[in-house]
Amino acid sequence: MADEPFSPQSFPYAVEVEAGKHYWWCACGQSDKQPFCDGSHAGSCFSPVEYVAEQSGLVYFCGCKLSEGKPLCDGSHSQLS
Repeated sequence: MADEPFSPQSFPYAVEVEAGKHYWWCACGQSDKQPFCDGSHAGSCFSPVEYVAEQSGLVYFCGCKLSEGKPLCDGSHSQLS
């Protein structure tokens, strides 16, 4: 696995989250359970990022893996060619 994350898609994942629940966002881009971690990062320099939902509702998790606001989308995907 490279030092740069794989970008599984060039737009965010819209996910309904539940207040107080913990979510583990995939930082490497290799997980088959996007946008969440399935352990595919094992042996790499990547680690999943914990997200605790403050309230229930729709959240946009980064799909390109380049967001400065990881794990949430900050629009970085608009810079992809």
